[in-house]
Amino acid sequence: MDSATARQQQLQDWARGVIQQQFGCDPGLVRAGALGGDASFRRYFRFVPDAGCRAEAMPASLMLVDAPPAQENNPAFLRAAEEFRNAGLCTPRIYGHDLERGFMVQEDFGDQLVLPCLQEAQAQGDIARVDNLYQHAMRSLLMLQGSARPSLLPPYDQPMLHRELTLFDDWFCEKMLAWQFSVAERQLLATTWQLLEASALAQPKVRVHRDYHSRNLMVRPGQHHQLDEHQAPGVIDFQDAVVGPVTYDLVSLLRDCYIVWPLADVQRWAGAFHEQAQTRGIVPATYAMADFMRDFDLMGLQRHIKVLGIFCRLALRDNKQRYLLDLPVVMDYVCQVAARHPSMAPFLAWFQAGPMPGMQARLAELKP
Repeated sequence: MDSATARQQQLQDWARGVIQQQFGCDPGLVRAGALGGDASFRRYFRFVPDAGCRAEAMPASLMLVDAPPAQENNPAFLRAAEEFRNAGLCTPRIYGHDLERGFMVQEDFGDQLVLPCLQEAQAQGDIARVDNLYQHAMRSLLMLQGSARPSLLPPYDQPMLHRELTLFDDWFCEKMLAWQFSVAERQLLATTWQLLEASALAQPKVRVHRDYHSRNLMVRPGQHHQLDEHQAPGVIDFQDAVVGPVTYDLVSLLRDCYIVWPLADVQRWAGAFHEQAQTRGIVPATYAMADFMRDFDLMGLQRHIKVLGIFCRLALRDNKQRYLLDLPVVMDYVCQVAARHPSMAPFLAWFQAGPMPGMQARLAELKP
């Protein structure tokens, strides 16, 4: 038995005790089916109990999670789960956890991500359905940001912002493209990173999911592939939550790496969010829409430049090659947004002359 199989068996044996304690029934031998993974080291397994183990409060299925403590910050996950739920968001209930081994039993939100719902609506030209999905995602985000409870989440500070940006230097440029930086290029990046970091740090501070997009939002069982006014999306993958810039999660949602919308729609949704954020006191009345959109743009650049590095790291370090397919969308975001801001012109000229065509050539080589 290999180590992965052994850990799955240990997780299943441990989960049996959690189910007995939480629901007052013995499920017998727990056998859970593996599900597709994400960009982390976590593994997910779905357990569907037999009809004989259906106590009144027993869900139809449960999610068993193997999150190795050496790679995953499980205390941070539990802390964020509590804060998000207290703010009113729909996060999976955690029925049991073993921090020492990295095991959890959680509520099962099913398999329906918001992304395919958006893609279907986009293909059908159903903007009303798209609006519905985004309105509910933004409503949950406003609840998170507007919570008055004190937070124990770590700050999204300058060192963290800088470490993220240098993922582009290390993984996109040096490791993927074998780029040799000149002194002038190093200085250009340092100046650009300082600009983006300063913009982020100057924004109003709120709780930040840090990966709030259509692959981490779910249409929960019973919602029939849409969200009505009483049903919020299920929110997952919040273990990296911090306290930081107010526009970060919004730009993650509206300039999603996996689906693209016309600028007019993005501006319309962002404008509605800004109005609600002012009404709820999340941002001050003096925070004009033009300033909000400037911060939204620059925050998106920080995120997308970072993501270029992350997607290359996932491909090179973790052998998750599928993320390379999303690089063209992210590079396009970088170019389009940077072109609207004169302060980004030197970086944009360098990026379009060197690293971007270098990556385009590399991706062409990878095609079968």
